[in-house]
Amino acid sequence: MSPFLGSVFWLLVTLGVLVTFHEFGHYWVARRCGVRVLRFSVGFGRPLWRRVAKDGTEYQIAAIPLGGYVKMLDAREGEVDPSERGQEFTGKSVWKRIAIVAAGPAFNLIFTVAAFWAMYMIGRPDVAPIVQAVQGSLAAEAGIRTGDRLVAMNGEPVETFSDAFDVLANGMLGSEPMPVRVKGTDGIERDLVLPLQKLTTDGDISKKIVQFGLTPQSTPFVGEVVPGDPASLAGIRTGDKLVSVNGKPVPDFDAFTRLVPELAAVSPKLAVTIERDGTNRTLDITARMKSEQDQAPRWMIGIAARPAETAILRYGPVRAFSESLHTTWTGAQNTFNLIGKMLSGQASTKNLSGVIGIAQVANYSANHGLGWFLNFLGMVSLSLAILNLLPIPVLDGGHLLYYLIELVKGSPVSERTMIAGQYVGLALLFTLMGLAFFNDIQRMIVS
Repeated sequence: MSPFLGSVFWLLVTLGVLVTFHEFGHYWVARRCGVRVLRFSVGFGRPLWRRVAKDGTEYQIAAIPLGGYVKMLDAREGEVDPSERGQEFTGKSVWKRIAIVAAGPAFNLIFTVAAFWAMYMIGRPDVAPIVQAVQGSLAAEAGIRTGDRLVAMNGEPVETFSDAFDVLANGMLGSEPMPVRVKGTDGIERDLVLPLQKLTTDGDISKKIVQFGLTPQSTPFVGEVVPGDPASLAGIRTGDKLVSVNGKPVPDFDAFTRLVPELAAVSPKLAVTIERDGTNRTLDITARMKSEQDQAPRWMIGIAARPAETAILRYGPVRAFSESLHTTWTGAQNTFNLIGKMLSGQASTKNLSGVIGIAQVANYSANHGLGWFLNFLGMVSLSLAILNLLPIPVLDGGHLLYYLIELVKGSPVSERTMIAGQYVGLALLFTLMGLAFFNDIQRMIVS
């Protein structure tokens, strides 16, 4: 499946699952509170599929998959038969209305915990937090060396590179130095301080990550040799350590992939020094111009790096549930931290992602296995819960704000105020969606 079709497919799966679960929360609590549900819709617009149940509730899947709704019997939308007034939404107590509205985000939180729980029991394959620092970068200035293993960051233990990346990215929302503990290749642990306050880029986290210069370790060992390609014909084997190319040292495999096309452009015949069984030997290899996966042709010799050390997060049911609660809590803190930083101007709105960005990550995570896709679903579900709880009219949080005001003043908010709030809420929502969409397009152009 092409990246485009894969992104569309997994976006539809993601939205279908999360929207259905969110709207089911409203539906389930409304029914328990004695409110009649007229329609349960996944998506907006023209129905693609519909069915009317025996109790009169209409279930449908609509053409526009960006959300859904539960339509309840509501006196504000028309006359209600006297025999049905006991099942009408506005006639219920304010506490029941609060429960119905809050049920959508609450079910998203339940889904988040369940997704993380399943992820930890199934296992999420990752790489070990063994890193290297780009020469001359702030990470190198902090004392990070090639082969260092990150043990703890900002007081939090890290088990995988993804854990480390998340802690680092969240720390970059501010400008405070971050304490870290690393274990060197000699087995000795060192306490360092990452100078995040020296980052000079704007609040775009992706740019800060690049400027900081901390990457997973790329070892200079050969992991795969393509039969019939120049390296194979010259005698390179799996497990050989790359030492130099035309006398230029190779500290890691990334450096090797940069040196080969650079030197081959001058002369395709390369002198590649390798180490095998403790002995260095130099092989003459003539690079070929080759294209892979519809990319532009470039000079290659036909080898791949040895895979990084793996680290799989997998726990038993009890530990997995505990970790899922911790991950949900940490994710919520990080999300509110990002919102606060953006509102104060400390973080750029360029960190927002829209439908395109979500689709791309959905496809990427699905292609990396069920554990990664469950992790993605959990994070998106948590974001939906938090977004819907923001006090913006048209969202669940806006309705909850109205009901809290009703509790204080003893009477419902006026219809005029609610209508004005709807317009303000729609304007805010479309502004956020437009900004996120613009960011997605800009990322695609830049990349």
